[in-house]
Amino acid sequence: MDKSIFKRHELKYLVSAEQREFIESEFARYMIPDEHGESTICNIYYDTPDFRLIRRSLEKPVYKEKLRLRSYGTASKDEKVFLELKKKYKGIVYKRRISLNCDDAQEILENGERFPENSQIAKEINYFLDFYGDIFPAVYLCYDRTAYFGADDSDLRITFDRNIRWRTEDIDIKVEPYGEQILDRGYSLMEIKAAGSMPLWLAELLAQGGIKQTSFSKYGMAYMTMLRRSMGIRTKKVKSEVTVNV
Repeated sequence: MDKSIFKRHELKYLVSAEQREFIESEFARYMIPDEHGESTICNIYYDTPDFRLIRRSLEKPVYKEKLRLRSYGTASKDEKVFLELKKKYKGIVYKRRISLNCDDAQEILENGERFPENSQIAKEINYFLDFYGDIFPAVYLCYDRTAYFGADDSDLRITFDRNIRWRTEDIDIKVEPYGEQILDRGYSLMEIKAAGSMPLWLAELLAQGGIKQTSFSKYGMAYMTMLRRSMGIRTKKVKSEVTVNV
């Protein structure tokens, strides 16, 4: 069943192909493939004209938030997509999302309108829009995700994102996924999402595989690349320790 409200810890790890193969083979008895299997996730991240949201997030404050529009695969104009408000406070991630037609969502967001729905989630999103004022579609991000959930704990999820791409043109989830790669070939971003603490068996697997937690943000990496290029600084794809945290 699809959920509209999430509260959980989210831990991130940058893994090589070998590390990914190791951990997927070892956790097979504990984790079950998600019903969607592998999917391509397409996102539009919204921000203010001066990139206030991402700049604040990069400062690693106690509280931060972001707004994105998400589809699973390339959306059609009448297809249901998800508008997600994601907040992080003292290491805990709170995510609210509503489902609506793709064209309706983009029209509301890009024309400065507000959501007529009277749900608590819609009210929170409208408050966000009122607080930040003008927002615009800043970055398109897409990636191929493989997801698993716990055999004994459905709130435990492990995802692997590869082929992470971004662009600042054609910022529309109705346009086919393409863009500049963020990670070096063979690397994936692994995320562990849990309502409570990490199970002991998983902590032991991470230690055995030499897999260390890192700070990573897809939107943050895209923004930092844009910023460096505007300053004439050369950039390269990520393949080792990462320090951008959003």
